[in-house]
Amino acid sequence: MNTLTRNIIIALTSWFLLVPVAQADTYNDTVNRFHKANQSKDFFKDAYGFAVFPTVGKAGIGIGGAYGEGRVYRGLKHVGDASLTQLSFGFQLGGQAYSQIIFFKDKRAFDEFTSGSFEFSAQASAAVITAGATAEASTKGVSASGGLTQDSNESAGEYYKGMATFIIIKGGLMYEASIAGQKFGYTPKGE
Repeated sequence: MNTLTRNIIIALTSWFLLVPVAQADTYNDTVNRFHKANQSKDFFKDAYGFAVFPTVGKAGIGIGGAYGEGRVYRGLKHVGDASLTQLSFGFQLGGQAYSQIIFFKDKRAFDEFTSGSFEFSAQASAAVITAGATAEASTKGVSASGGLTQDSNESAGEYYKGMATFIIIKGGLMYEASIAGQKFGYTPKGE
C-alpha cells in the first residue's frame, strides 16, 4: 500500500470517527446558546420537551426553501430525530443560516409534534434572538425593534397552541415578504 492511499484511508477513518462527536457538540452548543439567551432561557425550566435544529439553511429568489435536521428531547433526554422543510412563495432574495428551537409546553404539544407529520399554521411565529435586536417573523408579517444589548430587549417568545419557537441567525442576508410554512418529520430514536 502506498503512502498516499494509506493517508487517505487514515483521514477518512478519522473523519468518520469524529463526525458523531462533532454533531453531538453541535447540538449541545446550540442548546447552550438558547439557554444563555434572555428571550428563551426561562422556557427550559417548564417545558415538557423541545426540538432543536443547529443549522437550517434557507435561500430564495421568488420561490424559496429551507431545510434542517434536528433532535427532539423529552425533558433533557434525546428521544428522536426531526427534519424541517419549508417552501415559500413571494418577494424574497438571498440566503441565510439559522438555528431554531421549538419548546413544547406539555405532553399534548409534544405528541402533536412527534406524530410524524407536523406543520406550523399561518398564525405561528418565531422570536428571533440577536445581540441588540429582537424581531418577530411569521407568515402574517415581520416586525423588529432594536436595543443596545441583548439584555435591553423587552420582547420574549410566547406559547402558541403549546409551542414556542426561537431562532438565532447564524449568517447571511435575506430580504423577504413571503408566505411560508414549516413542515416537520419525526423518527423515534433507534428506528
